[in-house]
Amino acid sequence: MSFLHNYIYYIGAFGLIFIGLFIMIAKRNYIKVIIGLSILETGVNLFLIAVGYISNGTAPIFSKAGIEAENMVDPVPQALVLTAIVIGLAVLGLVLSLAIRLYKHYGTLNLQEIKEQRW
Repeated sequence: MSFLHNYIYYIGAFGLIFIGLFIMIAKRNYIKVIIGLSILETGVNLFLIAVGYISNGTAPIFSKAGIEAENMVDPVPQALVLTAIVIGLAVLGLVLSLAIRLYKHYGTLNLQEIKEQRW
């Protein structure tokens, strides 16, 4: 039980990554592929946060005397995740606008039908 308790965030992160990958590979509807991409992105963000997590850690601010740097949470993964969230929102807007254009042009969001109509 202790083993799972120590690595629960990693298990959850890789679970979300694999679910997102499965959805992106297995589904043919473009909106479902976009949802899979979003789930995959959430898993990657959770993994980055889990890498920087320290149990009973403190904020990386030297506000009191006697605080040791070993007990502080690493702020770099948190900054990376904030940047990844902003980039993820931009990518989501781009792929949703692409979905609108695909639907207007082909009349469907089924990727197999779009591939067949293209040739």
